[in-house]
Amino acid sequence: MPAILIMKRRIWLDRSSLLSLVVWDVTPSVRGSNHRYKYRLAYVVQDVCVLRYDNEAGKGDHKHLGAAEVPIEFIDINQLVDDFVTEVNQLRRPQ
Repeated sequence: MPAILIMKRRIWLDRSSLLSLVVWDVTPSVRGSNHRYKYRLAYVVQDVCVLRYDNEAGKGDHKHLGAAEVPIEFIDINQLVDDFVTEVNQLRRPQ
């Protein structure tokens, strides 16, 4: 069965930063994931990916934060997007 694109959004936060949200419904599941979604959620600042959530085949659900690759828990797609946006907002908050 072909992948079905269910979300593709590019949201500019300001002149130099954006969110890119791409989600597909796939069958069978991506190797390493226990759900039917293939996704890539990215926070990009000045053409550099600062944060990315994805589920690359064989790696399962994880995020990239700088050079680190960290496993994440997938509950459902809405929670995943909420968690991603929350983390972006934390990164954007002045220190």
